[in-house]
Amino acid sequence: MKNSLDYSQQELQGILQKTTDLVMQQYANIDRQDGFHDYPQAEVASWFDEPLPTEGCNAIALLDHVKQRVLDTATGNLGPNMYAYVMAGGNQISSIADFLTSTINQNATKWHLGPAMTEIEKRVIKWTADMINYTPEAGGVMVSGGSAATLTGLTVARNVFCRKFNVNQQGLFGMKPLTVYCSTETHSSTDKSISLLGIGTKQLRRIATDEQFKIDLQQLRAQIEADLAAGFTPFCIVGNAGTVNTGAIDDLAALADIAKQFDMWFHVDGAYGGLVSSLPELKAKYAGMELADSIALDFHKWLYQPFEIGCTLVRNWDVLRESYFKQADYLDTALESKTDRLEFNEHYFQLSRSAKAFKVWMSLKAYGFKQIQAMMKKDLELTRYLEKRITSAPDFELMSQSDLAIACFRYTGEQLSDEQVVNINQALIPALEKDGRVFITGTRLRGEFVLRACIINHRKTTDSIDYLLDVIRDVAQKISME
Repeated sequence: MKNSLDYSQQELQGILQKTTDLVMQQYANIDRQDGFHDYPQAEVASWFDEPLPTEGCNAIALLDHVKQRVLDTATGNLGPNMYAYVMAGGNQISSIADFLTSTINQNATKWHLGPAMTEIEKRVIKWTADMINYTPEAGGVMVSGGSAATLTGLTVARNVFCRKFNVNQQGLFGMKPLTVYCSTETHSSTDKSISLLGIGTKQLRRIATDEQFKIDLQQLRAQIEADLAAGFTPFCIVGNAGTVNTGAIDDLAALADIAKQFDMWFHVDGAYGGLVSSLPELKAKYAGMELADSIALDFHKWLYQPFEIGCTLVRNWDVLRESYFKQADYLDTALESKTDRLEFNEHYFQLSRSAKAFKVWMSLKAYGFKQIQAMMKKDLELTRYLEKRITSAPDFELMSQSDLAIACFRYTGEQLSDEQVVNINQALIPALEKDGRVFITGTRLRGEFVLRACIINHRKTTDSIDYLLDVIRDVAQKISME
């Protein structure tokens, strides 16, 4: 047995060279990367169906196995043929940052466990507030993604809103039920957060939307007043800074006014679209976001980061500490010199945290925010291009308009009945997955099934968009002939 898990310098050099070769192969073929590889689940499971390894294997041979079974079969998140969900493709300098982060293995929870990483995360919080024109006093924390960012924001909201009831110690027992308000288009992470926080989804009021899929302000106000009359405690409004279905941006300024009038917390879900507010031409659409008490953001969307990294912003660091601080002997800082050290373990739930902010910091340093904004603009322009192609095509129908990078549409074919159109669009999703050339998913708008293309990938071009429609048309015609 060796005295450690380390390889010799020569062995490690060979492993790293092999790893570099595998990475370069991924990027060499990226323009032709399929969206999906249609392997049956049972077959994929069989590749990894083996007993616990008790003896090691050769690392180079292991990397060859990884290439065959993991890299070569991976869903095409990097390339230009991914349109499902919100997959931004990552960027190369962040991949390098993740590798370096793992190498030095910092726990970004106490300052002296990762001094540079702690200061970098603080700086990225500051930069993020600057990007979206939020208060310069903002506090924040890096989390896994938009869902965790919403849970974090609503946790702070509950604890600060209910501070007079000492909810951190007493819980919600004996209080009038808290009610939360959002639109029918708001992400499901709000439902999950409300459930986890003990508020209960029965107290989540999903308000209808207008023709642009924005929350109906008149219905919202009426529901708040009805809940007050019924003895509830209206607690929080969740505004959408870009919904995941259509990219709709609520009237955030009006929501901020309503929240202020009824003495409520105002949370903005900006996981999908919040960072696009940095573009001057769209800034007016986001008016009022700067008034939020908390904001959820997602960097593996418009900052083109590899998974995983989201961010919660609040108006100052004190409300984070109020929500999360817990005295513990082994974390005590009483004997340390009094400095401006910030301890993230006192401002967030986790005591073990990877240094997620490092890859954002390296990206902004390497590319500059102007270049990232240029990629945002390009993706928005490509979405407008897709909308025009759909509108001008005789066999497609555009189903929603967006200021952001989501297009919802249907394949209508030629001389198809309404029932046939519905059936063929539902059949398209599994058929396209089996075909594999592009990866796209669907959603429902007012109960109607539609195809949904999300265009957040700095590697896409107009050729990518043309290819998407050509593949959908080809697969749809094959379905029609069956």
